[in-house]
Amino acid sequence: QVQLVESGGGLVQAGGSLSLSCAASGTISLIEAMAWYRQAPGKQRELVARITTGDNTNYLDSVKGRFSISRTNTKNTVYLQMNNLKPEDTAVYYCAADRLLRRYWGQGTQVTVSS
Repeated sequence: QVQLVESGGGLVQAGGSLSLSCAASGTISLIEAMAWYRQAPGKQRELVARITTGDNTNYLDSVKGRFSISRTNTKNTVYLQMNNLKPEDTAVYYCAADRLLRRYWGQGTQVTVSS
């Protein structure tokens, strides 16, 4: 089992920045990738950014150039640096970890961007 705990959400004005973090614990060996997803009210959950064990990354088109995903050398904490935030970035952000064909989820953290 993998446990994920997110932190760092909050309220920010448009154009501002926030940094999210996600700490993984439990059986963290063999985690292939970690990612951030988000879900806005009335919308489907979408992949925001993902980082693999080889540090390959991919991003949702609408956040490219504004968001950056990274992780610690121990690979048990992943970060999402969000710059130039827009009201449309408002959502609950979830951390996810992929391990042996199973996806684990954190509890989510609210990000609200005011215009």
